[in-house]
Amino acid sequence: FFSSRRRHTRLQGDWSSDVCSSDLQVAIVQTQGNPDCHVILRGGKSPNYDEAHVAAACKELEAAGLAPRLMVDCSHANSGKDPNRQPEVWKSILRQRREGNLHLIGAMLESHLQSGSQPLGPDPAGLKYGVSITDACMDWETTAALFKD
Repeated sequence: FFSSRRRHTRLQGDWSSDVCSSDLQVAIVQTQGNPDCHVILRGGKSPNYDEAHVAAACKELEAAGLAPRLMVDCSHANSGKDPNRQPEVWKSILRQRREGNLHLIGAMLESHLQSGSQPLGPDPAGLKYGVSITDACMDWETTAALFKD
């Protein structure tokens, strides 16, 4: 958080060309920093999207002199990596917002056209269309229904 809010200086180059080439273009680039940072609650050994965890995270941010802005990851440890539990997390976030918690600024959902996941395997031609090759996802119909809440 503190680091991302500050200016940074780095070298930037066209690394696609031969690094030893005499025509390599390199520049020193400075960023302005990003004052609009937020924390993402992904869960850990247990979910951390409920009111108590959200309040504790806000308290810690405020104690550090930072704006209490939180985003909740509805997947990963908050859903036990079960895409069918993401709607439960989503509904909790919406309820907390409706009850006045404006520190919750967003949510992340793992969604794809079809539900589940599949291994990439040696032959991409064998992949099912619209199914994730990374984390298991909700299907699009489930995702769209959440936005109607």
